[in-house]
Amino acid sequence: MNAGFGGFAGALSDLPVWVMNVVPIDQPDTLPVIFDRGLIGTYHDWCESFNTYPRTYDLLHSSSLFGNLTKRCDIKYVAVEMDRILRPGGWVILQDTTEVIDKIVPILRSLHWTVSISQDQFVVGKKGFWRP
Repeated sequence: MNAGFGGFAGALSDLPVWVMNVVPIDQPDTLPVIFDRGLIGTYHDWCESFNTYPRTYDLLHSSSLFGNLTKRCDIKYVAVEMDRILRPGGWVILQDTTEVIDKIVPILRSLHWTVSISQDQFVVGKKGFWRP
């Protein structure tokens, strides 16, 4: 969700996985570096919906994205978007400030996710399969 220089995708390059690097539009433009590393990526404004048709994702990873988003939009909409694009049983790994984590964890739990916090800066969540 905040690709940086594609380090997370680079760490997984030996595994048989497909990684989409997403560079937020309000962050420094690192997409050329990602392309130079032989990785794929795109730009996106996380305050808008992310076009994923026809696929869903198994894992979302974000580092320090939500702190910047709270200046432009409500993070509950981003959390709902994460819920939409993750398939049931999918995982999310978030690293952010304690203030942001305190805001996002109740939202994820309200969506019936299993959430754990590690070292007061990492959130690991698993999307459950539930129907109202």
